[in-house]
Amino acid sequence: MDASKYRMTFDIHTHTTFSHGTIRPHGKGTIEENVQAAIDQGLSEIAISDHGPGHLFYGMKRKDVPVMRAEIQRLREKYPQIRIWLSVEANVINNGGNCLDVRPEEMDQFDFVLAGYHFGTRKGHMLGNFRDAHHLSLPGERKRLLRDNTEMTVNAVLRNNLKVLTHPGDKGQFDMELIAKACAKKGTWMEISTWHDHMTVEEIRIAMKEDVKFIISSDAHTPDRVGSFIGGLERAFEAGLPLDRIVNVVERK
Repeated sequence: MDASKYRMTFDIHTHTTFSHGTIRPHGKGTIEENVQAAIDQGLSEIAISDHGPGHLFYGMKRKDVPVMRAEIQRLREKYPQIRIWLSVEANVINNGGNCLDVRPEEMDQFDFVLAGYHFGTRKGHMLGNFRDAHHLSLPGERKRLLRDNTEMTVNAVLRNNLKVLTHPGDKGQFDMELIAKACAKKGTWMEISTWHDHMTVEEIRIAMKEDVKFIISSDAHTPDRVGSFIGGLERAFEAGLPLDRIVNVVERK
């Protein structure tokens, strides 16, 4: 693949120092540094989508949302050449409600919501998935995790208006066909990440059988990675995914 033939048009999955770490910030750059990096990359849009507040180790603080909103408003005036959005990467959990750590009444605080599964959340089958990732599953646990992980992910998609399901397939066993059907039904984009290994080539091949769109994201945790997309595009093309099913990558003219 000749990477120079393609360009990313927008990147809506980026993190900043508002993704607080227990020891050090999980994201390394400021909102403004991410915006400046997006401008340097020639992007038309960028979203700040720090981790949801339910993450035990690097979730955003609920009290910081108004601070982030004010900063983004300031930057919109300073950098009118790019659209800047406030988002959140909510954590998919099994809470019996909307299956997210962002409450239904909090959704309108953001311009749109992304969501994905991560270790580090309560009610997210974390211990079982962590054991499975390290080949330490208990007897019968992997089959149960496939069922439970898929169910909570499908419910998170169907019970919310998610713009993107981030890195589906990462950190657990998931039925990609059922998840893709849910995303197609709701119009939720499925992310091909350049930070994580998911979606894999095989996962893309399964999901592309459904009427679903895909997005390639940098999942940048440092400003220098804003706009990264090549790794994800390579996997997409290996899977045989047509470029017109990717919403934010185009061929250069």
